Amino acid sequence: KQFEKKELQLLKRKQEALAKLEEYTKTLENLQSQKAEYLAAGQVADASAAGSFSETALRSAVKAFLWRIIAGSITFATTLQFSGSVKTAMQVVAGDFFSKAFTMFIGERLMNKSQAGRKKGADDVGRSFAKALIWRLFAICNTLTMAVFISKDLSV
Repeated sequence: KQFEKKELQLLKRKQEALAKLEEYTKTLENLQSQKAEYLAAGQVADASAAGSFSETALRSAVKAFLWRIIAGSITFATTLQFSGSVKTAMQVVAGDFFSKAFTMFIGERLMNKSQAGRKKGADDVGRSFAKALIWRLFAICNTLTMAVFISKDLSV
């Protein structure tokens, strides 16, 4: 009789545990569903089944625009310092803003298509460093060309 009593107690505890497990499973599935909906609603990048990251055109455009706001402020201050003219500084920033925003967007899209320097779908340090150096060289040449073209003066 003691064995039967112990067996019934264990079966009852097992059923209670299974019911609790089912409750946790439903809660987890609900949470995962909500997470998927949340991520899909604000998605600005695609991740393929292999786990590699792929920027969307929207994300590239937002990055280009926001970076141009920050960099334009720095360009304005620097140009104003060297030229002493608000008009010249505004012209350089305007030219810089549109030319670099466009080229940065195109560059982001092209780099997104390239797999060079990617490991398991993500950029490695070398790829990020190369992208940064290439962009800086282009940006310096672009700004200097714009400044000389607008100010028509090579002196510092």
